[in-house]
Amino acid sequence: MRKKNIEFLLEMTKSYLIGNIDIISYGLDFPYEVEKRYKDLVKEDRKLAEAIYDCLVEDGAHLYDVLTEYKFKKKIAEHYKYINGICNGEVHII
Repeated sequence: MRKKNIEFLLEMTKSYLIGNIDIISYGLDFPYEVEKRYKDLVKEDRKLAEAIYDCLVEDGAHLYDVLTEYKFKKKIAEHYKYINGICNGEVHII
């Protein structure tokens, strides 16, 4: 099964990390996109949907106005690597 919503969110995060999306747009738009797609995310992969919400929204995008841009980008990059590892089977969710 193709995971188009998960792929969209990971691509959006990658776009932020490479500089195609600014911090404010990512900080505001990413949580909106997750909320809008959450039911479909859960259908695609419940544990991965929860990991995306926990890592990239709660401990990620919601901090865009709290952390320096450097620390924010570093945190998002770490979470992106973790989520991508789950998608690629390199990291397992307990």
